[in-house]
Amino acid sequence: MVAGGCFWGVQGVFQHTAGVVNAVSGYAGGTKATADYETVSSGRTGHAESVEIKYDPRKISYGKILQIYFSVVHDPTQLNRQGPDVGTQYRSAIFTTSEEQKKVAEAYIAQLNGAKVFSKPIVTKVGALEAFYPAEAYHQDYLTLHPTQPYIAYNDIPKVENLKKLFADNYIEKPTLVSASKVTN
Repeated sequence: MVAGGCFWGVQGVFQHTAGVVNAVSGYAGGTKATADYETVSSGRTGHAESVEIKYDPRKISYGKILQIYFSVVHDPTQLNRQGPDVGTQYRSAIFTTSEEQKKVAEAYIAQLNGAKVFSKPIVTKVGALEAFYPAEAYHQDYLTLHPTQPYIAYNDIPKVENLKKLFADNYIEKPTLVSASKVTN
């Protein structure tokens, strides 16, 4: 579970990542009662716009997910903002589901800071996931469904292009969409 600004771009990158089985936009860090877009947008719910990433560990490692997250998804040195989006709901955070994930994420951040990969310290918070609430249906697959929408074209399509350029072996052209994973009766 990662948060790094608007979930549209985060989801879009991971939907183009080989080995990712599903990437769902949603909310983490707050309560179920406040897990809706209008309320989260106030910045007073404790939630961060997040993406739940389910992946096949035989095809991609947790470490590679983190490498992509820190390299092309967002700027981990910006506190409570990404690009034009400002507020705690756009913070950089990793919500872990095991002690092992927490240790790997913290060690990776320490390694990046130690190597001075970024000109400023990483502000990404690492903590245990308490709950994840999927976002409204209109937020799912947003990058794929609206590639020419100005926000997407300017802020998020370049992230997918960087994934393709920097992680060619992990890039897939056809995105793994949330809508495709739903079973219809």
